[in-house]
Amino acid sequence: MRNHFHLKTLAVAIATLSIASVTNAAGLDRSGQDVTAFFQDGTYAEAVYTYIDADVSGYDTANTNPYSNDYERGNKTGDIAEPYDFFRYGVKTDIDDTFSIGVLYDEPFGAAAEYTESNFVANDNLGESAGELVADGVDQPTAGAIATAETSAAGENTNVEVRSQSLTGILGVKFGENKNFQVYGGPVAQRIQAETKLRGLAYGPASGYTSTSNPDMDYGYIAGVAYYKPEIALKAALTYRSEIEHNVDIAETYPIRSIISGGALSASQKSDYEITTPKSVNFDFQTGINPTTLATAKVRWVPWSDFVITPPLYNEVSKNAERPDGLNLVEYDDDQWQVELGLAKRMTPALAVSGTVGWDSGAGNPVTSLGPIEGYYSVGLGAKYNVTKNWAVSAGGKYLWFGDAKGALPTDKIVGDFQDNDGFIAGVKLSYQAQ
Repeated sequence: MRNHFHLKTLAVAIATLSIASVTNAAGLDRSGQDVTAFFQDGTYAEAVYTYIDADVSGYDTANTNPYSNDYERGNKTGDIAEPYDFFRYGVKTDIDDTFSIGVLYDEPFGAAAEYTESNFVANDNLGESAGELVADGVDQPTAGAIATAETSAAGENTNVEVRSQSLTGILGVKFGENKNFQVYGGPVAQRIQAETKLRGLAYGPASGYTSTSNPDMDYGYIAGVAYYKPEIALKAALTYRSEIEHNVDIAETYPIRSIISGGALSASQKSDYEITTPKSVNFDFQTGINPTTLATAKVRWVPWSDFVITPPLYNEVSKNAERPDGLNLVEYDDDQWQVELGLAKRMTPALAVSGTVGWDSGAGNPVTSLGPIEGYYSVGLGAKYNVTKNWAVSAGGKYLWFGDAKGALPTDKIVGDFQDNDGFIAGVKLSYQAQ
């Protein structure tokens, strides 16, 4: 006689896996754009808080000549990764045995980094900066311009902060003889904003560059297909999210533009430009192994190699005979692949525990100096306790080993070497389910 692993008996286990399961990944990826709340039975709601604390440190380059790409190990950078947190919410309900609706909120993309020492901090000594550059082979006029730009931002740190919010509406329709198949989709509203400061001799002529992008809201869509086999607690879902094109208002300041032009051109400019957040594909899978044990797998693909940030003033100033199209401020070489495998075990009717192992490919190496890691390996643990029949509290954590990476400028100059870094993620979730 075949065993049946009813979802109702395993529901206590599955939710433990999504606390801190897909976060802190390649490029600007943060939340992993999880949609598994929509696949829960009956009426379901969750609120999730995630906290990320990473240690990303390395060495700058002793070669401060902007025309030479040779890397020479310099001073320690200190920890550049700022603690980062975000929320995720989800609610769904079954209208009947065919139709389901849901609303999901997350913060899909982000960055938070700051250099507080080394060549990524503006030098407040004009003569010393110019002297160092001339000694490194930079011509006197260029050295003077860089040093003046440095002094105008004396003591300031390089930092970047990117924040985003996303609201997704989903309508699902089940079909088939036993309602085993489901198609789903809906609109996505996404808001994004960013601030960037480049400081220090590491950035050469770009030192002193500052940009602030005002929040912009734009729209895309989600679409997917799922398969369910309740007798063995099997769920499989393939979800596509479209790219979303933002038309962003930006204020930029680039001191060297005014310095080199003798004041004829302004160092500041307000304009608008396009940022297109990437499309993605998520595959979520679970199946019962026995009546108290569940196996899960998550796979995510994001084409970060298609993503660029190209602020207009930054791009304009970077143009020359060798670079007629100018430079992008941020770009990536590779696409991201992310895989996570897990097991969840119901220990008692009210308590379940879980474990995960994961891998993220990163988005290339060398990579931007504003996020110098190349993927990671991870292990995670989680637990869920059913406080009542409908309410539950979950907690989870994950430890990450980051891949070593070289930090590079858009000119391909290597300005940092980052090795042996790690981090941790912690999350808590409050959930409600009525079937």
